[in-house]
Amino acid sequence: MRSDQVRFATVTEPVGPDAELADARRRGELRRSHYGVLAMVAAGGAIGAGARYGAALLWPTAAGSFPWTTLGVNASGCLVIGILLVTLTEVWTAPAWVRPFLATGVLGGYTTFSTYCLEIERLVAADRAESALAYLAVTLLTALVAVTAGAWTTRRLLVSRSARRA
Repeated sequence: MRSDQVRFATVTEPVGPDAELADARRRGELRRSHYGVLAMVAAGGAIGAGARYGAALLWPTAAGSFPWTTLGVNASGCLVIGILLVTLTEVWTAPAWVRPFLATGVLGGYTTFSTYCLEIERLVAADRAESALAYLAVTLLTALVAVTAGAWTTRRLLVSRSARRA
């Protein structure tokens, strides 16, 4: 086939039976619900970013030193998201705005994996490659352990609590 004879296939996305997108009224409803979720994420993100900034003021890290503050913020955020998501998905039927507000917004604004990457780069630029590698590994391990511990502990507490009720 010559390059000027390229054929394009029509791709259709799967659509659920309740999502009649051809209906103009329905499109408007979907658009409004997306704006509401976006507003919840933005409000939560502002709160989370403010909390992260507060942590940096309370526990400043000197330039070129090991970034303990960011490690602590990311670990604590991962612990809380483990607790939160088990609670929201297995215990409590929350309103639709709660998960985007708390998980994506507040905790997404609070944790800072972009700063984590920037601090790795800064450590390498300061000829502290060993510290950068240690920070990279410790943060990854700590975040995974924290989210797992939060989810596991929350499940254990909820199981023992429901067993006492029975």
